[in-house]
Amino acid sequence: MTQDILYSVDDSIATITINRPDRMNALTPEVQAEMHRRFDEADADPAVRVIILTGNGAAFCAGYDQGQKNEKGTRKSDPKGKSIAEFIEYWQRNDGGRVTQWTHMWRLGKPIIAAVNGWAMGGGFWYQIAADITIASDKAVFAQPEVRHISNSTFLLAALCGWKSANRWGLTGDHFDAQEALRIGMVNEVVPHDELMDRTRALAKRIATVPEPSVRLNKAITMLGIQASGLYSGLLLEGALGAMAHCSHNDYREKLFETQRNEGLKAYLQMRDGPFQPEPMGPRSKKGREARKNG
Repeated sequence: MTQDILYSVDDSIATITINRPDRMNALTPEVQAEMHRRFDEADADPAVRVIILTGNGAAFCAGYDQGQKNEKGTRKSDPKGKSIAEFIEYWQRNDGGRVTQWTHMWRLGKPIIAAVNGWAMGGGFWYQIAADITIASDKAVFAQPEVRHISNSTFLLAALCGWKSANRWGLTGDHFDAQEALRIGMVNEVVPHDELMDRTRALAKRIATVPEPSVRLNKAITMLGIQASGLYSGLLLEGALGAMAHCSHNDYREKLFETQRNEGLKAYLQMRDGPFQPEPMGPRSKKGREARKNG
């Protein structure tokens, strides 16, 4: 067990909170494994009817922790010190296993509501889109900036929002705000930030009022049905192509990694994201900076 994941049950609702606010709730393998263990615990508990997934602090989840290092002192995805075969194996296992994480969430008999309280980036973006329902704070910001260092988007975005939206946001890694997420159909509702948990719990209570077999089986109709109609096959292809993307290590990416090795994560992110500033939406946009300056 870890304090990086908080778990509580109150009034038939299990709340799972990613609790690494100092790291913007970035995911590690241990945090991810604990989160999925808590999904199973909630699903097995007859007192629980609905699961809420959220984050503590300014972020829902800022993605995978880019600062994690291996025994050689480099980040785990750094090819330095790995053979080509080892590098390919790492990413094939990592990306090929992704479909298991999403289908695990969909197999649960209890629906998962993502309460997106802030930044939802990378892996955090993926978890909120894989949830059964997503409620976003009006301060939420979404993005897949990892594509800027040669990484993959997720087929879930195209499946949910259409290929035009998936290409607009997945090919740039640009930030977009909660209203844009609502417009493209990625979230169910946008609510005032200070009302997020109350509004999410109110919806959870409405679901909990429906008889348990009806909720369980109707979730299965939707989530198993959409997989049977082709989503699962798309995710299997995503795993294979995602591994290819991650293994496409070129001179630019090597410069990024070398910057992180010598100057740290902040310099790495500046080199990666600096050319894209200002972002089109969110607090790092021109409008967001002006608002902070005047506020």
